[in-house]
Amino acid sequence: MKKYQLVLLLMTIGSGVMAQGKKVLFVIVDGIAADVIENQPTPFLKSIAKVGGFTRAHVGGERGGYSQTPTISAVGYNSLLTGTWVNKHNVWDNDIAAPNYHYWTIFRFFKQQFPQKKTAVFSSWLDNRTKLVGENMPETGNLTLTHHFDGLELDTAQYPHDKKRDYMHQIDEAVVNNAVDYIKKEAPDLSWVYLEYTDDMGHAHGDSPEYFRAVDLMDKQMGRLWEAIQYRQKQFKEDWVIYITTDHGRDAKTGKGHGGQSDRERSTWIVTNAKGLNDYFKSGNPGIVDIMPSMARFLGLQIPRAQLMEVDGIPLTGTISATDAQAALDNGKLEVTWKATSTKGKAKIWVSTTNAFKEGKEDKYQLLATVPVAAQKAVIDVSALPSGFYKIVIEADHNTLNRWVVVKPKK
Repeated sequence: MKKYQLVLLLMTIGSGVMAQGKKVLFVIVDGIAADVIENQPTPFLKSIAKVGGFTRAHVGGERGGYSQTPTISAVGYNSLLTGTWVNKHNVWDNDIAAPNYHYWTIFRFFKQQFPQKKTAVFSSWLDNRTKLVGENMPETGNLTLTHHFDGLELDTAQYPHDKKRDYMHQIDEAVVNNAVDYIKKEAPDLSWVYLEYTDDMGHAHGDSPEYFRAVDLMDKQMGRLWEAIQYRQKQFKEDWVIYITTDHGRDAKTGKGHGGQSDRERSTWIVTNAKGLNDYFKSGNPGIVDIMPSMARFLGLQIPRAQLMEVDGIPLTGTISATDAQAALDNGKLEVTWKATSTKGKAKIWVSTTNAFKEGKEDKYQLLATVPVAAQKAVIDVSALPSGFYKIVIEADHNTLNRWVVVKPKK
């Protein structure tokens, strides 16, 4: 009897450990260019990066190309959430007028695959949950979160809106406090923290002592979140990953503005404790869109193939096959190139002349070439497919890349 009870106890403990699974927290701290993070003291961010890594990154899509994306807050948030640039997710500014919910957020993928697991949003801006994540909206399949803490910017009684915007720091503090408490007690499987105060100080003061003080306050807040994660790791043996990033940089002249395509406005960064960071992460040029597939890989999410073919980002951890897709049309031939990060495996080149996906329909792809991924190039005759638009997907062993060719009409 005692032996049976011992076996039962061990089975229960083992299943409990397995049930804890993997946990992801991603954080967006608003409006901090990479040079600021590199030049200001950020001991808590550095302690996290020491476990995983720090890299420069970018927002803004392809400058001058079809995916060029405004370096504006909500636009950047949605690029992270969906792993796509603005030509797909359709959030062009902070009005969030018409998001294209056919491009799913990480929350929607997660809740569909793991409906019993916990999700949470802790945000200093209500629209992040209600418009971007789209909680309880028919367009998102009436997605629901387990927990949220947001909307305090609407509570002008408790947080009167002073001209110095100190109230925004107090809201950020409340958001972090709630996140720390909930993480320690409930350990959500996928959660998002968003903080605004740094951007407010940037707009008001530019590169200044006030702005740098806000960065210091943010760093201390990251320290509290990190401590909460470490508490869960130590007490419950959970496997936690945190990604911390920003949504845009600042203008080079004053540090007050953003929205354009200057180097500094596009310049961002990523701090993470993730293990197995690959050379693409270390290259100093990943994009904000790469965080979503990295989290999906860690969580074991299986993104359906049709949707995976639309994701612009690629994982920052583990093995990948290729990066940096390019494509051009010349005299009826598509020249498709990429940078191989593996010498093994094949690259399948799929081509569609439609973009029905944006309307929730199916694109009809044709497999037009299969070449060694190490070849880094495929030239495809598409003269039998005359079109003003080609959607190209490079399907390799460990990741996919996609690229559009938009033919400009002759004048």
